Amino acid sequence: MTELAVFEARQLLVRQVRLEAAGVVSLTLVDPDGGELPAWAPGAHIDLRLPSGAVRQYSLCGPPDDPYSWTVAVLREERGRGGSAEVHDSALVGRTLQVRGPRNHFALVDAPHYLFLAGGIGVTPILAMVRRVAAAGASWELHYGGRSRAGMAFTGALTDVDADRVHIVPQDERGLLPLAELVEGAPEGTAVYCCGPEGMVEAATRACAALRPGALHIERFGAPPGAAPAAAGPPRGASGFTVELRHSGLTLAVPPDRTLLDVVREVAPDVGFSCEEGYCGSCETRVLAGVPEHHDSVLSDEERKRGDTMMICVGRSASELLVLDL
Repeated sequence: MTELAVFEARQLLVRQVRLEAAGVVSLTLVDPDGGELPAWAPGAHIDLRLPSGAVRQYSLCGPPDDPYSWTVAVLREERGRGGSAEVHDSALVGRTLQVRGPRNHFALVDAPHYLFLAGGIGVTPILAMVRRVAAAGASWELHYGGRSRAGMAFTGALTDVDADRVHIVPQDERGLLPLAELVEGAPEGTAVYCCGPEGMVEAATRACAALRPGALHIERFGAPPGAAPAAAGPPRGASGFTVELRHSGLTLAVPPDRTLLDVVREVAPDVGFSCEEGYCGSCETRVLAGVPEHHDSVLSDEERKRGDTMMICVGRSASELLVLDL
């Protein structure tokens, strides 16, 4: 897959919608003409534009070696922003939806052992990871928690991979996952992958910071604690700058009191975005020139240093001119 393909949008057909657990459905997406889809690696996600125009991010959870279909799973969030309810309530089979990606900021690293910690719908990227490390003959274990067994998706698929390494822990039967205990008991050199509710992610973060610094890899479903809400706008003391949209041929002024996304959307209303708080990654944009100033919780330190991509909902510019691939 080329670097450009990560940012391209394509129309995919919803071939199947399937109930995976109470409140969880999976969508199988295919090329309408039967062609192959870009390759992806475990941890990757796509941006899905729903019929309403809302854009949501979902981890790919099907077999990574299937070149003809992508699968995502969606938990119905009664207190969410409406995207999950739209997926569950709409007749999507046979419809085409715009998809952008796949992109991956939760990639597997080489390690002598893997400790996978999944909570609820956070199992989706972990499922693909488990399949990959099992096929490679790596050492691994998975601890998967959820409120109840009925609402835990893909338990059968996971135990089919290796029932001895998969530990299903419904909260109403066995309580919460003992995260600190699991982290402490992991072998030296373990890579810890955690995806789930914010409380779980924070607990894993604290445990790894105390016991295994540098071992943790996380993916968030929400803004990290202490993050400024979208309504707060640019950070205090922000400076103005100029942005050039290379493909549009436009040069725009971004004043100190407005976000880069706001200014861009005035001339490019179809630009992808969702959370507006720098955690979902849907507004990721290639930087062609200039020095981006990062305020997101998606990019790694290495990616920030490269400066070739940014989240324009919260990012700004450390240089007077920023050139974007828009």
